[in-house]
Amino acid sequence: MPPTLPKPTNPTAQVVAIVVATFACYLTIGMPFATLPGFVHGRLGYGAVTAGLAISVQYVATLLTRPRAGRMADTAGPKTAVLYGLAGCAASGVLLVGAALAGQVAWLSLVLLLAGRLTLGFGESCVATGAIAWGIGRVGPARTAQVISWNGIATYGAIAIGAPLGVAVERKVGFAAVGAITVAIAAAGWLFAYTRRPAAVIHGQRVPFGRVLSHILPYGIGLALGSVGFGAIAAFITLFYSSRHWPDATAALTAFGLCFVGSRLAFVRAIDRYGGLRVALISFSVECAGLFLLARAGSPHVALLATALSGLGFALIFPSLGVEAITAMPAQSRGAALGGYSAFLDLALGATGPVMGALVTAYNYSVAFSAISAAVATGGLLTLYLGLQSRKGSMHQDLRKAA
Repeated sequence: MPPTLPKPTNPTAQVVAIVVATFACYLTIGMPFATLPGFVHGRLGYGAVTAGLAISVQYVATLLTRPRAGRMADTAGPKTAVLYGLAGCAASGVLLVGAALAGQVAWLSLVLLLAGRLTLGFGESCVATGAIAWGIGRVGPARTAQVISWNGIATYGAIAIGAPLGVAVERKVGFAAVGAITVAIAAAGWLFAYTRRPAAVIHGQRVPFGRVLSHILPYGIGLALGSVGFGAIAAFITLFYSSRHWPDATAALTAFGLCFVGSRLAFVRAIDRYGGLRVALISFSVECAGLFLLARAGSPHVALLATALSGLGFALIFPSLGVEAITAMPAQSRGAALGGYSAFLDLALGATGPVMGALVTAYNYSVAFSAISAAVATGGLLTLYLGLQSRKGSMHQDLRKAA
């Protein structure tokens, strides 16, 4: 029997204890993120396309394995999914070390590197899906928004810490050390998660994935449309600043991250109070306004405000739509619903870079960010439609009861 630590009585403490695993996972993702392009391009001698492939292949793996991770969380238990995921993160670190040691043989190093990225993508999908399902299983579906919010804080906080940490380690010790520390972090996260109490596996007939997908589809499309703003800012804000000869592009990313975390901490209870669709509609409006302002920014101060607004709005889109997508599903199929819903985030982040790049090349940054703002506005209109449909359904139920 695995050792277990005493059960925390505070629901928030239970959630935070579980998302430590999420933090460890995304720290292993963040550490090599900023060092990979330089290694592939500078050390191995491959071009920019191959360097970009080394980054994006992880998103592809995450997208393709989300449904598998959801089924694992439902059938074997979310704790098991998290442990498999962290093991995958550790294995990716081992392959990263191998890629560094094989640096004199460029093709072999690249193969090991890509294998590590694919393994890391599998690890991410298992941990991200499993940790949320685990938290919901421990504190109940009524706290779904709180679980998702804390998970997001751990995710983006770890990436924000991991990227500069990886750069510092690579400069002082070398690329192999990034892989070695990745292994150590993943192993520590695995041991910590191993001591946590599992959530009960809910037995019963599973909903076919086709029916799960048809239920979550409109919410997933909304999530994808709301996520393109984050994808565009993360990938292009530094190039946008550079094209205008503005300093301190990192300040814009910091403002985005601080507003993201602050919004999740301050407003997450609004989802329970006012409903996911109402909060999502406000969130879409704020993010759209931020991106529209960014498209027309004439100074770095305006751009800083615009990215802060975008982070403030984007923060609650995932949990607010996620509550609507997940809680209506039977308990024994919530992992599958969560995995399918989260896959739309991966899809959006994977597609935003090429689309944004094409728009910038064909037109300019103003047109590109305007198009991204329009996509977010479309997500808001979809949310408004879902809210109106929900109200009609409630009214029809009330009329049937009255009759």
